[in-house]
Amino acid sequence: MYTYLKDPVAIEQESFRQIRELTDLSDFDEEQSQIAMRLVHTCGDPHIVNDLRINQFAVTAGLKALKNNAPILCDVEMVRHGLTRRYIQNPTHCFLNTESISEKAKALGETRTMAALDYWKPLLAGSIVVIGNAPTALFRLLELLSAGENKPALIIGMPVGFVGARESKQALWEAQEWLDIPCITLLERRGGSALSVAALNALARINIGERY
Repeated sequence: MYTYLKDPVAIEQESFRQIRELTDLSDFDEEQSQIAMRLVHTCGDPHIVNDLRINQFAVTAGLKALKNNAPILCDVEMVRHGLTRRYIQNPTHCFLNTESISEKAKALGETRTMAALDYWKPLLAGSIVVIGNAPTALFRLLELLSAGENKPALIIGMPVGFVGARESKQALWEAQEWLDIPCITLLERRGGSALSVAALNALARINIGERY
């Protein structure tokens, strides 16, 4: 009934051919471009790279953490379940549904994602942090790091929304230098679990030598 491309390899190759043709990658080196293209592939919008910011040490730090089997800390379960397991074997953690988190958050008058970050503290050193949903989680992480908590190897911060999303990501990008933590972020309101996961999955593909 319909004529369309069915072969998965051919589909992916054609997708990335078009992405390279339609996307301005001039601000990114080859490895950073792999991340940028994967984000475009995820959302279908080549212009998203205008808001993409990748610290110059982010790729190196992320690859090292993946090879060292560093823990991956996720703000929501959607992020954790979005990781491509054939590329990523690192231990993954999300404490959002831990017993008592809701009660603790309610008592403190804060979001569950903020309360869940207390469970991150023993795992933070050398970890990969992926925040794709909650601006409040990113703000709380920056507060913890400012207070002297152990540093992750890489922060992928791409929360989405209208309240706090733009501000939290701007705060991350401004804090990267004095915190001395590589990061990948997407400024303004766009973001979300799928995009944050796409960035880490792109790093995982680079890690095994898969490039487009």
